[in-house]
Amino acid sequence: IERPISEAIDRNLGKKYSIYSRILNFKDYGACSSRSRTLVIGVRKDYADFFSPFELFPQYKSEITLRECIGNMKPLSIFGEIDENDIYHAFRIYPEHMRDWISELCEGQSAFENTEENRIPHQIVDGKIVINQKKNGDKYRRQIWDKVGPCVHTRNDQLASQNTIHPKDDRVFSIRELMKMMTIPIEFQWTDKNFEELNTMSNTEKRVFLKKNEINIRQSLGEAVPTEIFRSIALNIKKALSKRYLKDLEVKTEIVAENLAETESLINYIKSNPRNLGFASLCRITELANSKRNEQEAYFTNKTLITEIIKNIPEIDGNTIKVIEPSVGAGNFIPFVIKLFEHKKQVNLTLVDIDSNALSVLKELLKHTVIPKNVQIEYICNDFLAPFVYGEYDLAIGNPPFSKSIKGKQLELYRSLSVNKQASNTSAFFIEKALSISKYVAMVMPKFLLNTTEFSATRNLLSDMRLDTIIDFGERGFSGVLIETIAMCINPNAKPSYTNIISVTDKENRVSAQNYITDTDFPYWLIYRDKFFDSVCSKMQFGIFDVYRDRQITNSMLNSTEGIRVIKSRNINDDGSEIIDIVGYDSYVLPEVAEKLNVYKYLTDDEVYLTPNMTYKPRVIRKPKGMLVNGSAAILTLKDGQTPLTENEMKFFSTTEYREFYRTARNRQTRSLNVDVNSVFFFGRLNEKENFAV
Repeated sequence: IERPISEAIDRNLGKKYSIYSRILNFKDYGACSSRSRTLVIGVRKDYADFFSPFELFPQYKSEITLRECIGNMKPLSIFGEIDENDIYHAFRIYPEHMRDWISELCEGQSAFENTEENRIPHQIVDGKIVINQKKNGDKYRRQIWDKVGPCVHTRNDQLASQNTIHPKDDRVFSIRELMKMMTIPIEFQWTDKNFEELNTMSNTEKRVFLKKNEINIRQSLGEAVPTEIFRSIALNIKKALSKRYLKDLEVKTEIVAENLAETESLINYIKSNPRNLGFASLCRITELANSKRNEQEAYFTNKTLITEIIKNIPEIDGNTIKVIEPSVGAGNFIPFVIKLFEHKKQVNLTLVDIDSNALSVLKELLKHTVIPKNVQIEYICNDFLAPFVYGEYDLAIGNPPFSKSIKGKQLELYRSLSVNKQASNTSAFFIEKALSISKYVAMVMPKFLLNTTEFSATRNLLSDMRLDTIIDFGERGFSGVLIETIAMCINPNAKPSYTNIISVTDKENRVSAQNYITDTDFPYWLIYRDKFFDSVCSKMQFGIFDVYRDRQITNSMLNSTEGIRVIKSRNINDDGSEIIDIVGYDSYVLPEVAEKLNVYKYLTDDEVYLTPNMTYKPRVIRKPKGMLVNGSAAILTLKDGQTPLTENEMKFFSTTEYREFYRTARNRQTRSLNVDVNSVFFFGRLNEKENFAV
């Protein structure tokens, strides 16, 4: 329901705004109205790193009943009666014979439920009663005191409209009652005459005024959004804009100037907040001031990334919610989690970090954001991956470290506690443990989870769970860090169904059957798989090559004139038809150096093939005899039983059709584009029937 509106706006404003849409039930925001509306908020992207449109949405307020809203107002039982103290609280007249239709109705009952024919809404035609058509079950229905009030419709002046009849009086709601239901302040001035002036008029003058203005006022109230909702949004915007926000260069300057690399200095700085900085800038300072940042692979989680994750977390049942963040850092997710569950009776947050200094800083940081009374926070200083029992949670959320620096016994311990016995990236262990202790997991992960051998066991584990959403951030996940990321929203206790695939980079959203993108006929997941991809698959035979990539030849070994020619990626021309010479680029290696390298075994072999690494312009050429190749190109060797490729088969790799297919096969990656043992699978050959000139 929400997304098409958001996408429509994105097409026009997406380059300038961060967009978030949300279905609001008016009753959840201090209005006595059961109406739902989709509200869209956009934040200009130069502010989107500092505050999210999600944070600007109004604060949740417990619903109130119709009795709580208007139950203390003066009863009106006389046709045309006007409250002497309030001109807008008046009994709107209607044909008096209709009063019999509603006078004996109980709360919640419609006049169409009357048993006496003359009390059912009708017309007299040729002296006979003709019952009106009952087109809507809400017509002529008396409302209920102890429920949330109805939606205020445009024609709220008529008994025959929807849900207009007072719970007790035989009339429609007065203007004042509708104003209270729509949270419009009593002092709001509808015309050029103020409230006090109107109330001093005679009853005759008041009736003239109402006859002239009442319908216009009522129709202004009908289908409107309660003012309290926009008041709350306005206050949130005012609060956000009252703070200062620093760009990264200013943050780095501030860290040096204030000696914020020292924990004590950082805590004192946050406590005093001398520059009146917003929470996002204080978090950014905390992240960049962390002297262990690079060692711990602790990247700053920006608000745009978090917003995308939060809006894809489904409703979680229960009045008490338990949430854990396994590597909390500067706590960027916390305001979002609080907002997400603001309507719950109690939210228990467990915040875990291995660094005691980080938790000390976090406690001071959180004093700069509102922690509602329904939120309880427990801080745990521990290694989340250690054999420690945390309990069971409704949601595990966060951005774990992508560290490969863990070695030795510690890495052995992590592997022993995990399904994935070959991973060295700690994110694999974080997501596993989160899945084991939580009913739902929303976590940022490196994008290479989708395809690398290291994560094979992780993918196998996840494939049996329901992957609700995969968000592809590409390189936009972390500011200033060249790493591709995804976010995954996972229900570990549900069976696979459909997966929502969101590309932040390409502004694309699609839904695929989970078993379609995790199909075991392929070596890894293909999140952008589609009919075109399948059509190319149908004409190819895959898995015909093994791959070798040189990792020993360095630039210091090469020269520009003497020795054995070393082919590099750019030496393979665009269609793979020839090896070309490039002045200033061509390289050679001395024989005595080459003989010591593993790649030397291919020197005289011309029955292997070459393809460039790191490109979406694949092409394949037979390696010339007497030449070597460095790591910028991969060596493809045919598996046993495979015959050499024909010229047409080799030309197919450089066609637009194959290159578009290949982009999907590589999940539109931008960083990890080397041809490896998994991706070489897609360098196949045309089936015999497709073996035509390209």
